[in-house]
Amino acid sequence: MSKTVKKKKSGNKFIYGLIYAFLSFMAVVYLLPLVWVIYVSLKDDKTLFVSPWAMPEKLMFENYSFAWTAGKLGTATLNSAIVCIVTLVLCLVIGSMAAFAIGRMRWKFANLTMTYFMTGMMIPVHCILIPLFTRFAKMNLVDSLVGLILPYLTLSLPLTIFIMTGFFKGLPNELFESACIDGCSIYKSFTHIAFPLAKTGLFVTGLMSFVANWNELLLAMVFISEDDKKTLPVALSKFVGPYNTNYSQMFAAIVIAIIPTIVVYCCFSNSIVDGLTQGAVKG
Repeated sequence: MSKTVKKKKSGNKFIYGLIYAFLSFMAVVYLLPLVWVIYVSLKDDKTLFVSPWAMPEKLMFENYSFAWTAGKLGTATLNSAIVCIVTLVLCLVIGSMAAFAIGRMRWKFANLTMTYFMTGMMIPVHCILIPLFTRFAKMNLVDSLVGLILPYLTLSLPLTIFIMTGFFKGLPNELFESACIDGCSIYKSFTHIAFPLAKTGLFVTGLMSFVANWNELLLAMVFISEDDKKTLPVALSKFVGPYNTNYSQMFAAIVIAIIPTIVVYCCFSNSIVDGLTQGAVKG
């Protein structure tokens, strides 16, 4: 018996070793491009073309200062932050209320309403780009941040409602039954019970919405033409010219652009993993 147990333990250790080796290899595969972008941003173009994989002989920190000032990344970062934060707050509030109505309240058209929202996930943004632009032009929403917030909110709501509905359905019925016995209204059941307990789902949907809107380029390029209203992805496109491109300064701008998303993900990574697992089980 002892030999069999030892063989099983050694076999488990071997399997775990293979798993850790594979995960380590995948971590290197995903981190290597990021590391390469960072040290390319510290080179000049001449060194980059001569030896693109070699370490920089001189650290060109002025690439970052040039990218920040010449590309107006400060204004672009502020515009992106305003658009993404406002969209995030509205998306979480409206999406969670709609998901609570679909997942916890019993009414005739709940499934039909869910299907209606899910159709929004199947419509490509390219199909609605031209009619949306013509409608916004008539409403004087072109070249305004509100003209970006509205489509971002509309495109973010279906996934938010889909994920949050699974969380609300997984909450114990006894909580809401006890609340009703104590005289709690449906509005207080949402604000005092359902909404706080679904915070892991809010982390998941919030991060996905923030990252998607932070990196969105197509709508921002079509709807915004004024330099003072452009978001960060549009500002990055300035570094690519028709005849000349300064790659080192462009990579420096890219590093500045991806820092907020990395910081947000690192701060909420544990909550995001917990939220995805809970949503998978309860949904």
